[in-house]
Amino acid sequence: MVSSRELDPSASPLDYYGSELRRLREDAGLKQAQLGKIVFCTGSLVGQIETTRRVPTRDFSERVDAALGTDGTFSRLVGLVLRSQLPTWFQAYAEMEARAEYISAFNPQLVYGLLQAEGYARAVLGSRGSRDLDAKLAARMDRQRILDRENPPLVWVVMTEAALHQEIGGREVMRQQLAHLLDLQSREWVQVQILPFTAGAHAGLIGQFNLLRFGDGHDLVYTEDFIQGHMTANPQAFREGSLRYDLLRAAALSVEGSAALIARVMEERYGDHPGPDGRAVA
Repeated sequence: MVSSRELDPSASPLDYYGSELRRLREDAGLKQAQLGKIVFCTGSLVGQIETTRRVPTRDFSERVDAALGTDGTFSRLVGLVLRSQLPTWFQAYAEMEARAEYISAFNPQLVYGLLQAEGYARAVLGSRGSRDLDAKLAARMDRQRILDRENPPLVWVVMTEAALHQEIGGREVMRQQLAHLLDLQSREWVQVQILPFTAGAHAGLIGQFNLLRFGDGHDLVYTEDFIQGHMTANPQAFREGSLRYDLLRAAALSVEGSAALIARVMEERYGDHPGPDGRAVA
């Protein structure tokens, strides 16, 4: 059994979640092992979540709500908990991203976070170490829930061809990621364009940036450096970003041509029978 410790419910969303889980479990007269059996996990995991040593998942939260009859309490809390696992400087952007009606993203090296498959996201987040990796991954995947809403935002992503060739996580992970991109393009509110190597110098040489549009007209530009992100509602900055984005879309392959390129790279570079250079053998 995980040792008990006093929690300060006001310290963080995770602390509040843990303290409420302990309180409501004890009110129900259940030990950690008993609750674990009901929700199909170990009592040790219940204890680790209660003491903030593990971050709860959305599935765990839904099962606990059903077991304790808490009317969705933990299902609502888990969103706050997962968002709190994002870098502090990124949390404000994630909140605005979830509210946006139209998201335009340019990514020169990586697949945009909302479009990342789980294996790819794990490899990206683990590139600088595995500390709290499961929590970081859960937070990133939870961001993607906005794509499954009844009224999701329109997401338009331009990425360079380099993002398809940069092998992150291994060949199988990349194959799954490219297949995931093709699957996403079956949704009318997700559009992906690839900027080919042949485009040469382009309007995105300054680096990645995102544009968030809202119904009230208070639109935002988001950029990142290697330390943190920067968000601004400056109209001139948004105008400049919009111009650059339109130029990138014009220089990129069409949505259909991009899908064809993604499929070709997926088979030729990450197919089942690679040659010595990592490419598939016909």
